[in-house]
Amino acid sequence: MKYLIIGAGGTGGTLGFYMTKAKKDVTLIARNEHLNVIKSKGLTLEKLWNHKKETIPVKAASMEEYQERPDVILVCVKGYSLDSVIPFIQKIAKPETIVIPILNIYGTGGRMQKLLPKLSVMDGCIYVSANISSYGTILQHGEILRVVYGARTPEELRPELKEIQKDFFDSSIEGILSDQIKRDTLKKFSYVSPIGAAGLYWQATAGEFQKEGEPREMFKAMIREISELAKAMGIPFEQDYVAINLDILSALPPETTTSMQRDVMAHKPSELQGLVFEVVRMGQKYHVPVPMYEKVAEKLKALI
Repeated sequence: MKYLIIGAGGTGGTLGFYMTKAKKDVTLIARNEHLNVIKSKGLTLEKLWNHKKETIPVKAASMEEYQERPDVILVCVKGYSLDSVIPFIQKIAKPETIVIPILNIYGTGGRMQKLLPKLSVMDGCIYVSANISSYGTILQHGEILRVVYGARTPEELRPELKEIQKDFFDSSIEGILSDQIKRDTLKKFSYVSPIGAAGLYWQATAGEFQKEGEPREMFKAMIREISELAKAMGIPFEQDYVAINLDILSALPPETTTSMQRDVMAHKPSELQGLVFEVVRMGQKYHVPVPMYEKVAEKLKALI
């Protein structure tokens, strides 16, 4: 199948590298100097845990240049850029094209489906820690690379979803086709939202959360608040996600920060609304107390 990955940062760039290396038909949508370097020199992936670096040629284009009709579109942009890619998707998608958003923000697939009513929009999330370290280079911090995706209702299921799963596995990506994607994306959110929010609150790296102390306790409390939200939403977690998320955290290099932290520190647009303030709104909607999120939101509201 023909894949288009919109966004060539830590998420899209990593997926594009592994899938291209596995000889899948993949094009990356990138911008500016990052795009220029990928076109002229290839895409480099550096693995932080073993310091191995590899550069391969990757198909890349701007949205203005891209002329193909993809079978699958993986949307790997930040939440604040989502609206800007909708007209592009409408322009290049076929009626059969499958769209899989792989964003940090919970509920993205459902929101996109309303904007793209003629297409099959799934939901999805990714477990990876990576970022652009320089133009044309992705730094992957840890070995975990897992994409969870699926249809929100049985009526939206497509047979091609199993083919996508095979392509992921061929590419050394753990592809999980979920039959409970609303719950599974909320599980991922229960990691990325607390670590991003608490990381900003404490101005802390992963190392601060890997040891006992106030930052770690805040991280755990925020996970518990999202677990309570999951119960109120009718999609309760069947496992203790405090323990699971602490395991994920323990595998990261101590110096790791989140993409939201890096964006805020660089005075760039950030996902604060979707990762922090949306949880406060969800608490109000489902009548679930979220005192730790309210505490963090109060401190971070000056950043929006």
